[in-house]
Amino acid sequence: WRAARLQTPRNTSDYAEFGRGKDERRLARGSRRRSTTQSLLTIGTLISPGHANYVLMYNMLTGIRVSVSRCEAKDARPVRADDYDAQHKYSFDVVGDEMTPSSRYDFKFKDYAPWVFRCIREAFHLSTEEYLVSLTDKYILSEVGSSGKSGSFFYYSQDYRFIIKTVHHTEHKFMRQILPQYYGFARDNPHTLLSRIYGLHRIKLPHGRKVHFIVMSNILPPNKDIHAQFDLKGSLQGRELSAELASKPRACMKDRNWVNLRHRLHLGPTKRHLFVKQLINDVTLLIKLNIMDYSLLIGIHDLNKGNAAKLRDTTLAMFDPQTTDIHQLNRLTRAHTIRKKVVHTDPVALDALPQGTLPPLPESMFQELRHSMFYREDGGILSTDKDDCPAQLIYYLGVIDILTPYNALKRAEHVVKSVVHDGSQISAVNPRKYGLRFLNFMIRSLDGCEDVLPLLEEFERTTFQDICRQHRPF
Repeated sequence: WRAARLQTPRNTSDYAEFGRGKDERRLARGSRRRSTTQSLLTIGTLISPGHANYVLMYNMLTGIRVSVSRCEAKDARPVRADDYDAQHKYSFDVVGDEMTPSSRYDFKFKDYAPWVFRCIREAFHLSTEEYLVSLTDKYILSEVGSSGKSGSFFYYSQDYRFIIKTVHHTEHKFMRQILPQYYGFARDNPHTLLSRIYGLHRIKLPHGRKVHFIVMSNILPPNKDIHAQFDLKGSLQGRELSAELASKPRACMKDRNWVNLRHRLHLGPTKRHLFVKQLINDVTLLIKLNIMDYSLLIGIHDLNKGNAAKLRDTTLAMFDPQTTDIHQLNRLTRAHTIRKKVVHTDPVALDALPQGTLPPLPESMFQELRHSMFYREDGGILSTDKDDCPAQLIYYLGVIDILTPYNALKRAEHVVKSVVHDGSQISAVNPRKYGLRFLNFMIRSLDGCEDVLPLLEEFERTTFQDICRQHRPF
């Protein structure tokens, strides 16, 4: 402060020169900060310049930031019938206007049913502020291609808390169709194991295709190594990961691997009953909505092993957009310059951080998860023995891929595959058979499942029969 006072000009004629010097010092400070940040991010596995989805991801986050902020600025009110069909359109460009701020790239963004998804976030005790900070405070993402047949891509937020998932147009339409039932169920079932979907959007780049995507909660924790991971559908046909792939870190194994390895979910009597009751409620909804092909994702963390393997160190990658210095150009020249030249920055892995260090897990994340009995114990549910005493495993559980309806395409798939394989064991079966098979497999995967089998029998005798009577044959 004293140094700044000594440098302050005493004559009026010196103020212009002083202002220029002040700007230069400010730019120098900004340059030092940027260089410090980059020095932390120059070590690791580089993704090549011109990453195919770089601009798309930047625009996704920009659209989310603007659209969600706009919705949050409105006064609270109940959900109305027209909220489910609402579509808010935004056109972004490098100039900007009174409706949208300037953006580095030109694109169009559409936000579907924003008020309903705001209420869904509130039902799960997720504040909009935390949601936006996690996704858009820093444009840090990690891209992972889908291991399934959908070809979707997943992008993890900076704190590994949320997932941006691209979806097919038919899945997008189906999500809008079932949104009233999904919202009502989320509001009335705070402990649901179904995927928590917090936003439905669409983006279109100039001369590019339309990309639909959802934002959902990540089941797996950001601060724990996952020592085993399974994706279980209750079907054995073609549901096995090869030994070579299964031996790799973070490999997601399947039903036959689960059976061959003789895995069991070790939940004591209390947690076992709660888990089965909630799973039955969730599957009941999915059957009523004509949904199939979903699965139970299970991540297992062994407290005895802890984080010694450091499986999470290289999970995240940064997209840190940099452009040429255009602040001295006038408005039209700046727009022309950016349109003519798009500068890409390498997304780099964050393993430049000290070994074993991860982005800090916000306390608010635990506050959100504590409202669910299946996520309140360090983000998951702690295994227990037959006397309900704590054991050494933490399970991270969730029912995922809940946007596949049993349509004509799936019926045709069932007919074709039934010619070669046992029709009862393939994935493509009608929702009633799929749901019942799924529940049978999951419940019998529980250690000490004998005392919860009556719950399954009661479901088959009452709820399942009611569903069969109320819904037309598939």
